[in-house]
Amino acid sequence: MIRAFLALALPDPVLSALRVQQFLLPLPRKEPPENFHLTLVFLGEQPEPDLRAAHEGFEALRLPRFSLTLQGLGLFGGAKPRAAWAGVAPSDPLMRMQAKLEQSARLSGIPVESRRYVPHVTLGRFPPPNAEDTMRLERAIAGGMDFRSPAFAVEEVILYESRLSPKGNRYDELARYPLI
Repeated sequence: MIRAFLALALPDPVLSALRVQQFLLPLPRKEPPENFHLTLVFLGEQPEPDLRAAHEGFEALRLPRFSLTLQGLGLFGGAKPRAAWAGVAPSDPLMRMQAKLEQSARLSGIPVESRRYVPHVTLGRFPPPNAEDTMRLERAIAGGMDFRSPAFAVEEVILYESRLSPKGNRYDELARYPLI
């Protein structure tokens, strides 16, 4: 079984901007910057033959290149936040590409979760902080609402394997799918 996902790698100027934002946030636990990426479709644990079939479907897609910008900061978890993230400026091309990749995964037999896609880059994951730390974190997130990364060209999608460990996740590249 291979735990896999499709994502966009981020160019150095965007990674630098994210590192600055992450540094400015009082996060209880920060995501290692080498793990920053924009997930498109989480495929979950898949048998190798199923993942191979999905790979063939992704290779057959002809998706156009486009430009993208990260924008704003936020928290997942409501009153008890569990993750901090950088958002994405509204992008119809991103949403169309994500939907086509998700559809391709389903057509190859991979049961992708049916939930609304919220594009983001995770800056930190953590257990819910106490009330005082939550207020500090919320203030810092509000202070970063005007965050905007440099625009970047989206030229390929990457299939990653995700290896979980107590020391943190490790992502290994399995395949690249160039956009046209």
